[in-house]
Amino acid sequence: MVGEAVARSKIVLDAEERRELERRINATTVAVRDRQRAEIVVLSAAGVRQDRIASRVGVSRVTVNHWCQRFVAGRLAGLEDAAGRGRKPSLPREAVRMVLDKAVSPPATLGRWSCRSMARMAGVSKATVQRLWAANDIKPHLSRTFKLSRDKHFEAKFWDVIGLYLNPPEKALVLCCDEKSQCQALERTQPGLPLGIGHIRTKTHDYVRHGTLTLFAALNYLDGKLITRIARRHRHQEWLAFLKTIDRQTPADLDIHLIADNYATHKHDEVTRWLAKHPRFHMHFTPTSSSWLNMVERFFRDLTDYITEKSFASVGELSDAIIAFLAERNNNAKRYVWQARGEDILRKIEAAGQALAITAAAQC
Repeated sequence: MVGEAVARSKIVLDAEERRELERRINATTVAVRDRQRAEIVVLSAAGVRQDRIASRVGVSRVTVNHWCQRFVAGRLAGLEDAAGRGRKPSLPREAVRMVLDKAVSPPATLGRWSCRSMARMAGVSKATVQRLWAANDIKPHLSRTFKLSRDKHFEAKFWDVIGLYLNPPEKALVLCCDEKSQCQALERTQPGLPLGIGHIRTKTHDYVRHGTLTLFAALNYLDGKLITRIARRHRHQEWLAFLKTIDRQTPADLDIHLIADNYATHKHDEVTRWLAKHPRFHMHFTPTSSSWLNMVERFFRDLTDYITEKSFASVGELSDAIIAFLAERNNNAKRYVWQARGEDILRKIEAAGQALAITAAAQC
């Protein structure tokens, strides 16, 4: 017990070490032994007893003590296997370096490297490329879209919206509002085959367009229910009509805090005048290019998944289907809860901005 207390008291993680260890714990491509060692250190730093760590991780108490001591002595480097242990690598070092280094810079004639094209270039097997990329968390086949806001008042607007999620005001409703425009009534040109045992469902790649609708939605952050309105067009007149719908369908003694984006219809003069006459409405605008702050976007994703699976012979069919979907959604309301820490988000945004600046400077 004395050795355990000494080992635990010496483990104090700095921010960089904690991020790296948590990455190893959560990553799906990290070796099991590396994940176990990271979990041992994190739990030990949190003050968990070594016998409980051993039971949770699935190793012996001696193993827990060993890796705690290795971390104290060598920090992150101490969690690596000692040199000379295990089977000697059979791959040429130059080939390994090429597979890893060249993965991020495909030739001009390729959009990206595939396992086969990289294997041919490096003179190794496709399986070897797969293993090396997986072990180093390299995924050339994946990409993510992003957009950093250039709003000069980003942080103030950010905390304004986050504050409504983390500390909703009393005697008030927090409604996440937006429009889902261009809801298309697409009719597949031929009926598809349904899902069955031994075969997947099918649908034709081509379709006939029958028009579009716009869905105005206000998601109640506290209970997950929706106030909605369907319209043929997307103008300030329709937005104003939707605000009046919200006014009618909410208790008159409650303040209304609306979270919305910076679309021009939300700030039209007629809308502004109407809001001035209804002081219980309080507008909170997300920063430019930051619609991800609006929780109603999460609901729109569910609605999109539903619409794209269907075929509609008319705009009326699309409207009926959306109404049915909304009715079922409100009968079984699901609340989306904001869980991310604001400080963590801002740190990631700052890091992304720095990375972009470095990349831009390198390209000049």
